[in-house]
Amino acid sequence: MNDIYTYTVPLFIKTLGGLKNVLAKAEAFAKEKGMSEETLLADQLAPDMFPLSRQVQMACDNAKGATARLAGVEAPKFEDTEKTFAELQTRIDKTLEFVQSVPESAFAHAADRKIVLPYFADKYLTGFDYTREYVLPNFFFHTVTAYALIRKNGVNIGKADYTNNVNFRDL
Repeated sequence: MNDIYTYTVPLFIKTLGGLKNVLAKAEAFAKEKGMSEETLLADQLAPDMFPLSRQVQMACDNAKGATARLAGVEAPKFEDTEKTFAELQTRIDKTLEFVQSVPESAFAHAADRKIVLPYFADKYLTGFDYTREYVLPNFFFHTVTAYALIRKNGVNIGKADYTNNVNFRDL
């Protein structure tokens, strides 16, 4: 078992699956209430924060970028052109397809890999520090913010929708 893989890819898959379900509920809510998708997808928590649509794009970018960097493979490029719930769900599907295509074996040296980000070109993080200090906080920030924007608009969702079926076992 590879800890870097275990604490990234399965979490990306589970959390993006939950986000996809929450988006479906938001889409149904908007239709039921006569609210335009454009209005809901453009909503922000604060004026200097990304809107809902960009939060979803960023969650996907974090998952695919981290998977690629940690596995030492090329990430697919997605244009940020989604304007509907359906298009955002397709982006999640494409992200999941990529993330699931990278085998655990590709993460063999992920913890020690030197990760250089384009916006910090003169610095690097080890794969371990990148995962712990950058990837997971950023990924969860964007998914939680998307969830919060949807909830703020009155969609009947709860923590169980966000956690997407916790794997409790019988004693």
